[in-house]
Amino acid sequence: MEILAYGVQADEQPLLEKAFAGRHSLRTLAVFLNRDTAPLAAGYPAVSTSVNAELDAGTLAVLAAGGTELIAQRSTGFNNIDLDAAAELGLTVARVSHYSPYAVAEHAWALALAVNRRLTRAANRSREFDFRLDGLLGRDIHGMTVGVIGTGKIGECFARIAAGFGTRLLGWDIAENPACLDLGMTYTELPELLSQSDLISLHVPLLPSTHHLIDTAALARMKDDAILVNSSRGGLVDSAALVETLRTGRLSGVGLDVYEEETGVFFTDQSIQGITDDTLARLVTFPQVLVTSHQAYYTRTAVGQIIDTTARNIDDHAAGRTNENTLVPKG
Repeated sequence: MEILAYGVQADEQPLLEKAFAGRHSLRTLAVFLNRDTAPLAAGYPAVSTSVNAELDAGTLAVLAAGGTELIAQRSTGFNNIDLDAAAELGLTVARVSHYSPYAVAEHAWALALAVNRRLTRAANRSREFDFRLDGLLGRDIHGMTVGVIGTGKIGECFARIAAGFGTRLLGWDIAENPACLDLGMTYTELPELLSQSDLISLHVPLLPSTHHLIDTAALARMKDDAILVNSSRGGLVDSAALVETLRTGRLSGVGLDVYEEETGVFFTDQSIQGITDDTLARLVTFPQVLVTSHQAYYTRTAVGQIIDTTARNIDDHAAGRTNENTLVPKG
């Protein structure tokens, strides 16, 4: 099959080309798929997209009119795709249902450790030969109460690392994970987890029931010096409420790898023109906040697994098969 891959990062391109060699004809683009770039896919029976694609009904209609029959998304999340519209248009949609959970869990901990020990501020100072310790006081992770919201594969990996630090573990999910119970995790109601935890990390999917799970009320329940980490989906956190909480001097650290309005901003260079999102602009000005550009998954292991699964999804479609990654079967 002829494949057009959108939103391909420079590090990702050689891995894609290697995986598709001898299997499918591949063309890659750095631009993201949206209604404006969808016409570029005319004549391609399959497109591969990144998580920042805007696959609303209008974009999907353009793809279908151009002859596209398969959308193979290179991510686990698919809240950016109108699945009902895809089904109505006869488009097949597949995703990557899982990849290395260690990649995301390790990055979440990197964010937590960085904001706790003020590493960004320290690194910036040392570049200017300012080696003072003022304002760099952190806390031991050992002995903290760590709240894990969502204890699936990634949450479990995060909890294992937390256990290695010697922490007290609290968990919240719709079902208890036996592996987390074996680590000594106590499952509790969300308000209790929020009020007792020194460090809170989010690992739940974005659903209508979890949208703005961390809102004004949730933030108010958290300790004044708590650390909040979100490496899952931006929409889990009410960003405006988070800014207001930080403005009042609460929370000692916030690590964000995702942001609810990241589409069109993350994965792009905005350094010349700046950004028009006042909330994001305000967030990055707080000294205790560290924002990374949805890179938690971005390891050789995880990206390799994502690409291999995407290639298999396309192989299966070409052979008329579905698999566990198929979200919308062939119409």
